[in-house]
Amino acid sequence: MAVRIRLARGGRKKRPFYRIVVSCSDSPRDGRFIEKIGTYNPLPDAAEVNINVERLQHWIQRGAKPTDTVASLIRKMDVQAVNTAS
Repeated sequence: MAVRIRLARGGRKKRPFYRIVVSCSDSPRDGRFIEKIGTYNPLPDAAEVNINVERLQHWIQRGAKPTDTVASLIRKMDVQAVNTAS
């Protein structure tokens, strides 16, 4: 059972809103998750990203791998947790 840090889509049609969640890799994208660690709203002029850095580091230390999209969001926030996972 591989654990991934990925985006789960919410919102309505044409107005996406994402939760950054920790989930099993075989769970559906918007399905069951272990923990919600942040949010991502791509629609404002400057996209809003909120991540609980302590929980992010906790999960990465335990072997959770962020998806490419989540890793790029984390790099934009300048969080050092992703560098330790690579």
